[in-house]
Amino acid sequence: MNILLIRPKPHKETIGLQHVMICEPLELEYLYSNIPCHLINKVKVHIIDMIIEKKSMDYFIKKYNPTLVAFTGYISHVNIIKNYAREIKFIKKDTYIAVGGVHAEVVPEDFLDDNIDFIIRANGIDTFNEIVESIVNNTSFNHIDGIYGPNKPVVKKMEFNYNFPNRKSVSKYRKHYYYMFHNPCSLIKTSFGCPYNCSFCFCKEITDGAYFKRPLSSVIDELKSIPEDEIYIVDDDFLADKNRIEDFCDRLEAENIKKNYLVYGRADFISSNEDLIRRFSSLGLRAVIVGIESFRETDLEKYNKKTNIHINERAIKILQKYDVETYATLILPLDYTKSDFKDLANWLIGLNLTFINLQPLTPLKGTAIYDDYKKDFIIDENEFEKWDLAHLVLRPKHLSIREFYMETIKTYYRVTMRPKNTMRLLKKYAFKENFKMFIGSSLVIMQYIKKVIRGV
Repeated sequence: MNILLIRPKPHKETIGLQHVMICEPLELEYLYSNIPCHLINKVKVHIIDMIIEKKSMDYFIKKYNPTLVAFTGYISHVNIIKNYAREIKFIKKDTYIAVGGVHAEVVPEDFLDDNIDFIIRANGIDTFNEIVESIVNNTSFNHIDGIYGPNKPVVKKMEFNYNFPNRKSVSKYRKHYYYMFHNPCSLIKTSFGCPYNCSFCFCKEITDGAYFKRPLSSVIDELKSIPEDEIYIVDDDFLADKNRIEDFCDRLEAENIKKNYLVYGRADFISSNEDLIRRFSSLGLRAVIVGIESFRETDLEKYNKKTNIHINERAIKILQKYDVETYATLILPLDYTKSDFKDLANWLIGLNLTFINLQPLTPLKGTAIYDDYKKDFIIDENEFEKWDLAHLVLRPKHLSIREFYMETIKTYYRVTMRPKNTMRLLKKYAFKENFKMFIGSSLVIMQYIKKVIRGV
């Protein structure tokens, strides 16, 4: 039987970073590589990346005549996936439709739909394989614990012992996968969950607050199997355990692994471990995504970040000292005035930052702050395509919606498009990569400009 694993294309309304990055669908590669041996000869699996594909869903359903179609996605994909499911059922009524991914695990009820047969709530790989086996053997699905059902208890595994993702399963797409200047880029995941408890964060909800790690021996073996030199470690926080990072560096040296790394890391870890950052940079650490969140202490306290402005500034200086790019993410509070935006830009310029990601405060469903803000939403909860951490979902206190978006655009331009930054990037990266980034960032800005024009 044919199985389609599909990554959906974002809705045109979603303000998408896919204009400056398209990463491989790692979760689908894991499903592909972990079909049980006794089922291998009974199924044929195809991964379809709709972000890259030009052909329609209708084309793929008619071409493969699938028995099972499985989707992965985030909150912004909910309506897209429901529409795809409706289209598939119209073409081939007896097709089973499954959906998984982080939003399906934390808020599965959002995917309830007559056209979706299975919402994978937990233990995605195992649950998917149980679904496949039940279809092949024509048996009941009632015994599958990881499928969502109202009031149905679920136990999530706190270990990850699976075959490495099959990256050849997306060989026809691989040349398109990149992350900004990391091109071509491959993903690897070495841990799950986060050891911290930021109030706005969705990551910790995925594992119900638990944090667990893969053995480094397995991680190193997987690294050695990856052909790309640019590696994006997609742990929610790779820089969380000093001893583990030291061990990782020891193994990179011992195995003579020469690759470049992009990781997530907290400012307090970086600030307290300069020697380790220096060593890691010599072994390929190329960039760190750091949630500095705000230039105001009161905001950091509210977000339960357990950091302060001094820690953030020291962390940025350490990364710059060892030529590690800082990708700084910030949350824009709704009480910002034009003066606050100006002060923010001046602070970021003073820190000599090049790459920033400005996100209006977004209380995602499933997080600790969701219920606190629910009464203040200015968009419908079911407009899932707007829950992209870029749209305003709460009304600004001192600025109009148009003004808030406009000040966001101006801050981006003031910080990222300074002549000094442009010249540095042209010297550091090839013209082709700079031009690609310019086009991509311009498309994102155009989406914001449409928001300004429409005022919604």
